[in-house]
Amino acid sequence: MSELFPDYRSPWENDDQQVLRKHAAEFFHKECTPHQERWAAQHQVDRDFWNKAGAAGLLCLDLPEEFGGGGGNFGHEAVVQQELTFAHDSAFGFGVHSTIAAHYISAFGTDEQRARWLPKLVTGELVLAIAMTEPGTGSDLQSVRTTAIRNGDDYVINGSKTFISNGSHCDLLIIVAKTDASLGAKGISLLVAETESLPGFERGRVLQKIGQHGQDTRELFFTDMRVPVGNLLGEVEGQGFYQLMQQLPRERLSIGITGVAMAEAAVTEAIRYAKDRSVFGKSVLDYQNTKFVLAECKTEVLAGKTLIDHCIQRAIDGTLDAATASMAKLWGSEKQCEIVDRCLQIFGGYGYMMEYPIAQMYTAARVQKIYGGTNEVMKDLIARTL
Repeated sequence: MSELFPDYRSPWENDDQQVLRKHAAEFFHKECTPHQERWAAQHQVDRDFWNKAGAAGLLCLDLPEEFGGGGGNFGHEAVVQQELTFAHDSAFGFGVHSTIAAHYISAFGTDEQRARWLPKLVTGELVLAIAMTEPGTGSDLQSVRTTAIRNGDDYVINGSKTFISNGSHCDLLIIVAKTDASLGAKGISLLVAETESLPGFERGRVLQKIGQHGQDTRELFFTDMRVPVGNLLGEVEGQGFYQLMQQLPRERLSIGITGVAMAEAAVTEAIRYAKDRSVFGKSVLDYQNTKFVLAECKTEVLAGKTLIDHCIQRAIDGTLDAATASMAKLWGSEKQCEIVDRCLQIFGGYGYMMEYPIAQMYTAARVQKIYGGTNEVMKDLIARTL
C-alpha cells in the first residue's frame, strides 16, 4: 500500500485489485520482509515459500481459470509486484515465474502442455525459470550457442546458461536453444525441461552478485540432456525468436514497475528516517536541502507512476508495443537508481549498512538497467520509432 500517496489509485485498478493489494501487502510484510537477511545469507528463499505464495493465491493471477489461474489481467500481476517491492523484498523470483515465464507456456503451449504445467505453477508445486543468457551472449539472443538436436522422440540439448533467476529451485525450465544453427534467428526454438532427476542437467555455482543476494541466481549446464519432442513450445521448430519478441515487452514493463515501486519505497523510508534522525539539534527533515531533495524525488515518483499506469493499461488492453515497454524499462530503472541513491545519502553512514532496507535497495537496483535487455538496447528500440 502506498504511504507516499495514500489517496492514489491507478486508473486501471478495479475493486478486485484493491482487495488483492491489501491481501498481498499483509502477506508479504508477514511472510517475506522478516526473512530478507536469512534468505540473503542462504542465497535463496525457502522452498516452501513458493507453496505459501501459491496457497495465498498470489501466483499466476492472469492465467486462464481453466488451467488453475486467477483469470485476471496484467493489472493483478502488477499489484503483486508492487506490493512485493513495497515489502522491501529483493529475493523472491515472483516476476520471472509468474509475470514472465508462465506466459510463454500459456501463450505458446499446447492444451496438453498447459494442462500439465500451469496448475502446478499456480500452486507453487513447480517453480519456473527461463534460460536465455549465455556466457558471452546477453541481449543478443540471436547468438545463443546452446543446441537442441532432434534424435528420435527427443531433443538432445548441449550448452550452458548463466545469470538464471530461480536457478536453484526451478523444477521447470524454458530453454532458448538452436534447433537449426544454420538458420540464425529462424533456427531458435523454446523447449521446456522438467529438471527433477534429469540426466545431463547440472546446476552450477550460485553466483555472487552485487545485490539481490537472496535471489537464487545460478549457472546451468546441459550435457546430452534429452527432452521429449512433446516439450517443444509452439509445436513447430524455429518459432523461438518470434515467441521471445512477443513476450519481452511484458518482461520490460515488469522491470519498469519494480523500478518505480522501489523508488517510491526509498522515498518513503527516507522521509521516515529524516523525521526521526536529529542533527545539530533538529531533525534531518527540518533542513531545507533535505526537504528539496525529497520534494524532487516525490515528484519524480509520481511522474513515474503515471508512465507505468499508462503502460499497464496498454498491457491490459493488449496494445503494449516494444518501444513503449522499452520506455517504461529505461525510465523506470534509470530513475530507480537515481532516486534510491539520493535517498541513501539522507541516511548518512547508516545508508551504507546492509541491515538497512535502503542499502539493500541500492545494491538491488543496479541490475535493473542491465537485465531484460540493457538500457542501451532499450534506447535503440525506442529510436527505431523516431
